[in-house]
This record gives sequence, C-alpha cells and structure tokens, in this order.
Amino acid sequence: MNADARLFAPATARNREFILAVLRHHLPASGTVLEIGSGSGEHAVFFAARLPGLRWQPSETEAGALASIRGWIVHAGVANVADPLLFDATAAKWPLAAADAVVAINVIHYSPWETTPALLDGVARLLPPGGVLYLYGPYRRDGAHTAPSNEAFDGWLKERDPRFGVRDLEAVVAEAAARGLTLAEVAEMPANNLSVVFRRA
Repeated sequence: MNADARLFAPATARNREFILAVLRHHLPASGTVLEIGSGSGEHAVFFAARLPGLRWQPSETEAGALASIRGWIVHAGVANVADPLLFDATAAKWPLAAADAVVAINVIHYSPWETTPALLDGVARLLPPGGVLYLYGPYRRDGAHTAPSNEAFDGWLKERDPRFGVRDLEAVVAEAAARGLTLAEVAEMPANNLSVVFRRA
C-alpha cells in the first residue's frame, strides 16, 4: 500500500471533531463499525485512532477511492482499520454479515433517493438490537431548507446529477422507522449540517 495515493477532502478537517463528539456519545466501546462512502479515507483513520476499541471497516463504491483509503491507513499507522471494501449500499447482499454500527457521512444527498431506503434495508439486516446508524449531512426540515447555503448546495447537487439532492429529514426518519430503526438524536452541526442517529429496536 502506498501512502502517496492519499486524497484530501478539505471538509473533513472542518467537521471531524464535531462528528467525533457525537460518535463518542452513541457508538459502543467495542465492536465493528461499517463506514459507507468512506471517500478519501481521512474520516476512517481519524475516528479509528480516537476510538481504539472499535474495528473500523471502510467501504466505497468507486474502485479509485480504495487506493486513497489504503494510503491513509498506512500514513496514520492505525491497526484497527480494515482493508476497504468495494461495494454499493444498494446491493441486495452486503459483504459483512454483521456490524455493531454503521456510519454514513455525506452519502444520502450525493446519491439517488433510492439509495436511502436500500441503505436502511441493509442496516436493518446488519445491526443487532441496539445497534447504531449515524448519518451526517444537510437536510430539509418541515419541507424547507434550513439555510440559504443549503438551498444553493441543493441546486449544485441537482446540476451535477438530477437524482441527487438535500433530503427531507422527516422522509428519512419515516423510512428508518419502517425498518425498525428508531430516531435517537438529531444534533445541529457546523455549516448547517445535522448528525442524525438511529438505534435498531
């Protein structure tokens, strides 16, 4: 593995401490965390280094991202991050049989809406009772954007792909509830993002 393959996502350095605070509150002390849409891999190694009792399993849909994730694992020297998996959350079968938590940061607005119920289906199969799902990103609330910047971002996403977009929090919560995932917390985060935490009943 080559550390020089690392990619850098500037937003990671801005949001990781705030996300970590929420994860510390909700994740178990030990077990396996599946991260969906690990991107560059920066979040994975940052959280794993600070939550040493957890085994972090990164994943991505793009084969090209795997080299960056592996590069970050080498660079950080963390022993509790597994080799990244190549898989799509919409797949009927996931590569893990079980996990104690699932983390998806900036995923559901960067994908078609159909990805969200498919992801929730997989999470409901994967998590044990009490298992945690953590979602991070911008959301609409009560049918409206929470800030002009989010409305502009929604337009940018739709220009990139008409199937992308900032989701309605209430729609996501309803889809989760239909799969036995109970809303545990909605925490306001910097830059008009939300941390949305569910637990499997």
